[in-house]
Amino acid sequence: MKQNANKRNPDDGEKQVERVRRICLSLRETCEKISHGEPTFFVRKKVFAMCSNNHHNDGHIAVTIPTAIGIQAMLIERSPEKFYRPPYVGVRGWVGIELDRVEDEELALHIHEAWLLIAPEKLQAVTQVPHDKEVLEKRAAKRRAPRPSAGKRKI
Repeated sequence: MKQNANKRNPDDGEKQVERVRRICLSLRETCEKISHGEPTFFVRKKVFAMCSNNHHNDGHIAVTIPTAIGIQAMLIERSPEKFYRPPYVGVRGWVGIELDRVEDEELALHIHEAWLLIAPEKLQAVTQVPHDKEVLEKRAAKRRAPRPSAGKRKI
């Protein structure tokens, strides 16, 4: 159910947008520009998050982000008070997230997933670092191990 736009405090919207800004700008090669009158976040030249601070008095203080196939419907079905299908981009799988209904940790997770969907693969590769010590050790051992054909000539 939408809250009445007139009951919202404008300062609340700015505080919520600041939360989104802090998370988005912590991601690699992200910049902010105003698009359609609202703060919009880009990775290189592609949009991955758009703020909606009661845009056209729609009652939403939200961020809209792209989602993987099927995720939009699942999120809206599970938590319709938190997620909604935004106009224009909703048909392409984007989802709106009501900022006053989500904690920072969950918001950061959704924004990071959106960034991963939009960021070029090469940028993702240098951003993602394996956290498992065992994986790092296996990679190092693989680099040190001699190749089977090294030093041997076939006759």
